[in-house]
Amino acid sequence: MWGIVIIVQLLISMFLCINLLLITTFFMKDIFYTTMRYILFAIALLSDSLFLLITNVLLILSYFSFTIQVWLCVIIYIVLSVYTFVTPVTLTAMTLERYVAICVPLRHAELCRTQRALHFILIIHGLSSVPCIVILSIFFASAITSFYTQSRICAVEMFIFHRWQDHLRSAISQLFFLIMSITIVFSYVQIMKVAKAASGENKKSTWKGLSTVVLHGFQLLLCLIQLWCPFIEAAVLQIDFMLFINVRYFNYITFILAPRCLSPLIYGLRDEMFVNALKYYALCGLYKKHSTAF
Repeated sequence: MWGIVIIVQLLISMFLCINLLLITTFFMKDIFYTTMRYILFAIALLSDSLFLLITNVLLILSYFSFTIQVWLCVIIYIVLSVYTFVTPVTLTAMTLERYVAICVPLRHAELCRTQRALHFILIIHGLSSVPCIVILSIFFASAITSFYTQSRICAVEMFIFHRWQDHLRSAISQLFFLIMSITIVFSYVQIMKVAKAASGENKKSTWKGLSTVVLHGFQLLLCLIQLWCPFIEAAVLQIDFMLFINVRYFNYITFILAPRCLSPLIYGLRDEMFVNALKYYALCGLYKKHSTAF
């Protein structure tokens, strides 16, 4: 069991270091924080980093059966619940940005100008807050005052008093991901049509955009499977507790850690301009290719 814990800590540490380097690169060059797709990329990186940091802390607390007061868990849950959805909603926004850039390029400058960045950030966080607001509204209406001062292992299950609340939480999540999946499929189909009609450099750029949409779809699929994990874990818990612990760690690595590790690959390491800037700053200016751009 300790081996799994150590592997998780190593993976998260590596992921956070990569993200820190990518975020630093983002702020070092003005073209990145004045371009919408890079701004959305930075939002995804910050969201992923915060989400993994909090879930890892909760995982360690749960492993050692460490309890905290419910009121503190409520605060942690609010942040965690919102940022559970920020990443997939941001992925959908990034897909739509690619759709606009490739399928309606004449309107891209207008729809995706940096002056709208704050609006996009507020919309992303507003939509991501809906499930949290629904769940906590029911929780606050059901919980008695003394419940908030009790000490418990912090887990989402403490906010579920009735079986129908769990079904409602699942239904909201499934609705979100259904809408996001439809958006990605629609964008894929439209970009595919443009890709077939394009030629030369336009064709190369279009197919790259198409592959980006496919990777976003794969990320969302992993995030969708994450919603089924609580039901799988609940069934396994009835069979064997140690198997339940192993399955929970497997689900965490496969369906929580893995899709968030794809974000740096999709936009960071596949983007030539960003990779060149990353190499330049990571190697303290020793990387000279296209150095005039920096």
